Amino acid sequence: MDAIAKYGLWGLKGFAALAFIAAGSMKLIGVPDMVAVFDTIDLGQWFRYVTGMIEIASAVLLFVPGLQLIGAGLLAATMLGAVLAHLFIIGPSMVPALVLLIVVSLIAWAHRPRVRA
Repeated sequence: MDAIAKYGLWGLKGFAALAFIAAGSMKLIGVPDMVAVFDTIDLGQWFRYVTGMIEIASAVLLFVPGLQLIGAGLLAATMLGAVLAHLFIIGPSMVPALVLLIVVSLIAWAHRPRVRA
């Protein structure tokens, strides 16, 4: 892996980790906007806690050797759910979730060859 790809991947991981730790923390501490979003989704507030824990734990996994693909995969699945929730339930903009889905998908793609080795 050349230097540009290596440091670019670290940049993407840093961006994703900060975004998901912030978002997960807001869910876990019960920021009113997050509570309202999960009220709209109508699966119960337990789902907010689970989502927050997945986001924080997966953000940490992005930096654990051998577990980066798992972390990125969990975050990609979470963001796919967020995109679908915005499209069909929450509205109005799915763009932030879509951007994060693309970022964690790129991270997962970059770690894919290590799984085969």
